[in-house]
Formats: sequence, C-alpha cells, structure tokens
Amino acid sequence: MKISHLVFLFVLTLCFFVSWGATFPFDVDDSEDLISCLKYKTNNVTFISQLVFTPLNSSFQSIWEARVNNLRFIKPTTPKPSVIVTPIDETQIQTTLFCTKRHGYQIRIRSGGHDFEAISSSAVVPFVMLDLVNMKSIDVDVGNKTAWVQPGARLGELYYSISQKTNTLYFPAGVCPTVGVGGYMGGGGYGNLVRKYGTAADNVLDVRFMDVNGNILVRKSMGEDLFWALRGGGTSSFGIVLAWKLRLVPVPEIVTVFGVNVTLEENATDVFYKYQYVAPRLDPDLLIRVRIFGEFIGNTTNKTIRLLFQGLYLGKTDKMLRILDKSFPELKVRRENCEEMSMVQSSIVLADQGWSSSTPTEAIANQSAIVSLFWNYKIKLDYVRTPIPKSGLRKIWRKIFENDQSVMLVVYTFGGKMEEYSDTAIPYPHRAGVLFQLLKGVNFADQTSDTTPTSLKRIQWLQSLDKLLEPYVSKNPREAYINYIDLDLGVGRDTYEEASVWGERYWKRENFKKLIRIKAKVDPENFFRHPQSIPVFDYPLVSSS
Repeated sequence: MKISHLVFLFVLTLCFFVSWGATFPFDVDDSEDLISCLKYKTNNVTFISQLVFTPLNSSFQSIWEARVNNLRFIKPTTPKPSVIVTPIDETQIQTTLFCTKRHGYQIRIRSGGHDFEAISSSAVVPFVMLDLVNMKSIDVDVGNKTAWVQPGARLGELYYSISQKTNTLYFPAGVCPTVGVGGYMGGGGYGNLVRKYGTAADNVLDVRFMDVNGNILVRKSMGEDLFWALRGGGTSSFGIVLAWKLRLVPVPEIVTVFGVNVTLEENATDVFYKYQYVAPRLDPDLLIRVRIFGEFIGNTTNKTIRLLFQGLYLGKTDKMLRILDKSFPELKVRRENCEEMSMVQSSIVLADQGWSSSTPTEAIANQSAIVSLFWNYKIKLDYVRTPIPKSGLRKIWRKIFENDQSVMLVVYTFGGKMEEYSDTAIPYPHRAGVLFQLLKGVNFADQTSDTTPTSLKRIQWLQSLDKLLEPYVSKNPREAYINYIDLDLGVGRDTYEEASVWGERYWKRENFKKLIRIKAKVDPENFFRHPQSIPVFDYPLVSSS
C-alpha cells in the first residue's frame, strides 16, 4: 500500500507538471535562475534552443530590434530585456509567466511593437520580453462574419487574409499595416472605417486572455467588467491577450479613393476651415483625412502649406461626387482625382507607403516590403471639439514654417457612428462631439539619434506646437490616446491625484476610475505594469464624481 501510494503521488505530480497548473499550485520548482526554470518547466528542447534568447545569443539583438518599430529607440543606451521569449503556443506563455514571476522579473508584452515610447521592448528594471511574433494565426469565418486573430498578427496580414476569402467583408482597423493586432485592439483603434463602424475595439466580440495566475479566460468566464477593460483600457495592464474574436463588417465590392492637394495660395486656410464644419457631418460612408505639410515653393526659399485631402468612400465615384459637390464644393474634387478599387486595395493606397492600386495585394502582408523608416518619430495627439478659427489656423501655419520639414501632421475626421457611442461604452472615451483628431510629430530619420542637437531642437519645436494648440483642442481634460502613448504627460502613480494627470487624459475620469477598480481585482499585486499602466493603490476608489 505504501509503495502504490507513492506511485500515485508521483503520477499526480508528473501530471501537474505536464499541464503546468494554471494557477501554479503546489510548486516545487527549486531552479536557481529564470532559464533553469524555463528548462525545468518544459521538456521541449526546441523551446529553449530556438525560442528563448539571452544577450549571449548572437541573434538576441536582431530579435529585439525586429519589432522596435520606433527606430529612435534602437541605440546602445536603450535598456534591453534580460531574456526574450518568443512562444509558439499558450502553454509556453504560461511557462514564461510562471518563471518570470517566480524569479522576480517584470514582464513586457510585445505584439507589433508600435508603442511610441518602446514600453513593450524596454524597461529600466530587469525584465522578460514576451515577444508574440510567432502567435499570428488568423482564422476568417466568412459565414459567421467573424475572425479569430492572435496578437502577433499585423493589421496588413489581417486585411490580406480577409481579402483572400471575401471582397464584401472587412475589419475597421488602422492604416499602418505593421501594427500588431494585440495592442492595437487594447487601445481602442481607429482607422478609415471609424465613421461607419466605430473603433476596432467596438467590433471585438470575444477574447482569449491569460490572467496573472495563468488562467485562460474568455468573455463568459472573465465577466463583462474585464472584457470591457480589455477593449480600450490597455491590455498589458491586466494580463496577456492570446486571441481576439472580431466582427467582420460589410463593405461594397467597389470603393472610391481620392486625393486633392490645396496650398495656401489656393485658399487652403478657407478650405480647411470649412472642412472642420462639413467633414464630421458628411455621410458616414465617407471619411476624409488631411495630411499637412510645410514645404518650399518650387526652387525658391519661400514656404507654403500644402494640405493633402485624402478620402475613402464606401461606394462608387458618381455618388461620392454628388455628396461633395453639394456639401463641400470648395474642395473641388473632380473625377480625375478619384479611383475605384476594392477595399483591400484602398488599404494599400492609403498606407502611406507610396503604393498604388496596382501594387500586389500581398505587399500589405509583407513586412520586408514596408518602409519602417517612417516610424522614427516623437508623437503627440489631440482631439478637437470646436472648429479652430482662421486666426488660429494662421498661427499653426506660421509655427510649421519654423520647422525644418521634419513635422508630421495628420487630421482624422470623426462623427458618424462615433456620435452613437457613449464615452463609457468601452474605455476609449473620445466619442460624441469630437470633430477630428490631430496627430502631430517630428521625424528623426536623417539623424543618428533623437539626442543630436537637431533632434533636440525638433522636440522643443513639437513642445512649442503643443503649447500653441492648447486653446484650440479639448479641455478638462485635454484628451490623449493611449495607443499613441506619451510619457511626457507624466508617470506619477503613487496616488490617484498623480495618476489622474495622465490617466484622465487617456480615458477620462469615470473610465479611469473603473479601470483602476478592475485592475485591483484581476492583478492586485500589480505584476503587469509599465510607466503608464493602470495603477494599484492601497485604498479603494469610490465611484466617479
């Protein structure tokens, strides 16, 4: 009896280590370091030899750099992970989570790497980077109009996968094809269909999610509060997203894209002034964005402002022209400015890659074909709720003239479907009343780093533009967007008063307080954290007031 009892205990223990035990009970691991722990927890030799990297590995630097999409952080002074893990399945993620916790490391989770402060790739404390580059399966179900997408997949890969099965369904997500699905959904996510279908997070139906204890949850088992938080509250504050279930939305077989340039000499100030009133109220099938450039006139030393108005209409050219001729004739869109194409072709043309409608569709899913130098910026974002007066626009143009042509300014129209959501429907609160968002940044592509004298001058210029815009953008709070994370807003987190300085700008007060209460329940020890993650306090928060 004693021997059989010992055999039973041995088998029971062995079974535990095969399954890892989702909440890590009865742990007897006595490994002395994290790598030993990873080896102890898996019998898969490939996992250690091909999926786990330390600075001693020759490929460590290239693995780390591969998805640091903001190139200003690729420099020797950027703190790097102690270990990079690139799992291929959920069990390996559980193992990494267990060993990271056990050996006192922090964790950073990277899907596409498009965080503009490199918080998924860097930290000032010892940390493990969980790089989800291999977790990128996409399962499109045309019949049910859904898709399950793992977090390491990129938006371009998602668009391409959908287009291979249907040309009448799509997903309302962003412009840049290299953005990772994992973090993008977690911040809300806007794109060219935002006026028709809302944000990407508005179209999330379910999620597979791993909590701090290694439990794998879905919407039904996690409850509606946590499901709410994950759709716009920043997933890396709460745990690890394993896959999103997305609602695919109907689109016509043929859409129309147009582009029209207008300079100051062609009354750009008047045209943009009218745009602010008209564009948010147009048919939701039509979105117009504006890219703003400061440039020299020909070969002279005289400068001008050029506004590139780019539109996407869910339909054919004739109907779109009738809409614009009636509501916005000042833009002077003509048939020769327009091109009809499929929805996936519109994503290619509007991807800011210099592509055309004749570019092969697969390019949008091909990382090697995409120009990464574009993402070498310091970025900030504002929301505008009241039209900027012409006097304000002229101040902005003069400020742009002071820049050395390193500026990026992009305006995205809201309105339409966004007017139908309350600020609290999901954590993303920038809804009714927002006319447009204004993305602004400076580029360091021609500099060796973001700390050269020229780079620092550009950052100072961006800060001065930010100050100039203050009277014209949203107030109380001055709203910001978590997917364009900006550590300049603050990183204080010891009290609500400190954290609210930046937290209420991303989420507004009611949502931020709700996120804090949810965080206290699902990650009370604050394991999942970064400089602007949802904080945990020693005292409970009362309801918003």
